[in-house]
Amino acid sequence: MKPEVLSKGRVEDFKNYCRKHKLEVDQTYLHEDEDLIDFEPNENNPTYIICNDKNEITAAASVVLNEYYRRGRTGRFRIFHSAVEDADCYNMLFKAITKHIEGLDSVFLHIPSVNEKLMRFVEGLGFRVERYSYDLLRELMDVPEPGLTEGYEIKPFKLGRDEKAWCDIRNISFAHHMGSNIPITPEMVAEQMTAVDHIEGGAMLLYHKERPVGIVRGVKDEDMGPEVMVILALAIMPGYQGKGLGRSMLRASLGFAKEKGYKRAVLNVNGENERAKTLYLDEGFKQIYASVCYKYYLKDF
Repeated sequence: MKPEVLSKGRVEDFKNYCRKHKLEVDQTYLHEDEDLIDFEPNENNPTYIICNDKNEITAAASVVLNEYYRRGRTGRFRIFHSAVEDADCYNMLFKAITKHIEGLDSVFLHIPSVNEKLMRFVEGLGFRVERYSYDLLRELMDVPEPGLTEGYEIKPFKLGRDEKAWCDIRNISFAHHMGSNIPITPEMVAEQMTAVDHIEGGAMLLYHKERPVGIVRGVKDEDMGPEVMVILALAIMPGYQGKGLGRSMLRASLGFAKEKGYKRAVLNVNGENERAKTLYLDEGFKQIYASVCYKYYLKDF
């Protein structure tokens, strides 16, 4: 029993393993609509498996090393899981993966807070808790009006015009937010706005006298179902924070979701972002899920 590089001939077996165990791990890169469909093992997706005597996959490790994460000198586990509760499996998989992450500063993964066994295994490897995050859900039976004051206006994102403004607001606002502090580029924004999860009109910018100062984006999520819209990238420029504009943008996004026929909205918030979490709870969201982000600092390896 030892790790082997995932071959192209076993990609479907790997995908099926991910489907079978995705509720036990972070699902961010295990979505059926895009991530698993497009997945292939390569230098951006180093992947190893361990098989039993019947040649069935019993453990897998795969790391996402795309342009975004490389820019932040980090990598994110797509999956790190063993169906056999054996520390040796995790040790062997992690040792195999380290050959592909040399030169980075860290590698990380999210673990559902209920999966205490996996947390013990990664802690045994030297991973440390970096932060906690929570998924919050709101029913859309009643949605207040945005309530913008004079001089402010919300406009839909326009491809080919707003990429730079979106980047500036997002990168400046999230510069000190753990998990979101790696800058994005206009090209990445354009890709997001044409991805399969995009909802036309779901990305909006807040303007103050023709100056863009806030953003919010609503997307589809196959795993959440057709009745749920996911809210991402709610951000207000620092000089405009504390004026209730985040609340207005949140309500605008909720109103958009309701108009499009969605029944619920979901968003994610970091545990240390008390101001944002307080806002969401005050606006009717309820916690439905919690995860722990573990990070391994490679300088300690």
